[in-house]
Amino acid sequence: MATRELFVSRRVGRRGRPIARPPNTHHTSSEGEGAAQRPRDGTHASMSDDERFLVTGALGCIGAWTVQLLADAGTDVVATDLATDPARWRLIDATLEERVPLVAADVTDLAAFRRLVAERSVTHVVHLAAMQVPFVRADPTRGARVNVEGMAVVLEAAREPVVRGVSFASSIAVFGPADRYGPGPLPDDAPAAPTTLYGAYKLADEWMSRVYEQDHGVVSIGLRGAVVYGPGRDQGLTSSPTQAMLAAAVGRPYHVAWGGAAAYHHARDVAAAFIAAARACGDGAGSRTYTIPVETVSMDAVVAAIADAAGGAAITYEEAPLPFPAAYDASALERRLGAVPLTPFPAGVRETVALFRTAAAEGRLDADRLLAPR
Repeated sequence: MATRELFVSRRVGRRGRPIARPPNTHHTSSEGEGAAQRPRDGTHASMSDDERFLVTGALGCIGAWTVQLLADAGTDVVATDLATDPARWRLIDATLEERVPLVAADVTDLAAFRRLVAERSVTHVVHLAAMQVPFVRADPTRGARVNVEGMAVVLEAAREPVVRGVSFASSIAVFGPADRYGPGPLPDDAPAAPTTLYGAYKLADEWMSRVYEQDHGVVSIGLRGAVVYGPGRDQGLTSSPTQAMLAAAVGRPYHVAWGGAAAYHHARDVAAAFIAAARACGDGAGSRTYTIPVETVSMDAVVAAIADAAGGAAITYEEAPLPFPAAYDASALERRLGAVPLTPFPAGVRETVALFRTAAAEGRLDADRLLAPR
């Protein structure tokens, strides 16, 4: 597929970086300035004592893992959410509630969010707050407020001079069905063709990211998740494999409503990528959205991995695959960030099943609630 170069004007943004003009295609294959100078070990951006991260959607699955990674590294973190139950925090780390205060914040309230960023001297934002596919389908206008207006609020707040970078969650839902594309891993500059409102809203976020750099010099990096699995993944279209892991861990049957091959990555690895992306915004390569590294796994192999980890499992599934490609080329992200973690799928399943069993035995997990029909 032909792509166009990212044209850079002579005008300079408020952070001293050239302001990029978005091309007429969906994405560009250009790596931007400074790509050759970035180390490949993940330490491309220096970590300093004055960092303070703000995580939106901190009580969600990826949010919980992001907060844990930052807290474990000794990085100051402001964890925000409108929800109040830190059940996923308790699940992945029983000490997290004691170590990290939770701040109530609405990503659709610009004045309050801007004030929070300024008062807490936030240097980096990881924007994860969003409504998932079924919830957007059920309430499209509220979905637009949270998923689109919320992104605009975060980018407006990031105009504060102290903010150095923003990473935000996009999704493979911006792409169309697999048969729309050719064989092989899908490049991250493939043409968008969302088939859900959720995907359309995420595509709008990707373009807002570029326009905010063009107009205001605010650099942000978007990351597209695929089938995120691991402890805490209990909502959304692609949460079923993790729910099957939970069911097997507590000795119950489970039916997955889709099958075929899909692209998987562990929630902890995805969280690490978001942290690295926020730190990379000062590297001179500008705003862009990338697909995170994935492992392509068939549903047969998923079931086999769960059965092996749990010592047996009663899992059934439908034959119809997800309406997305199952393999993605993440080389562009790795050129920018260096090595991006990708836990081998069988190891990730074993770890997930073991944590579920431990948490259930300690009363940190309500299997009845999580596995109840929805």
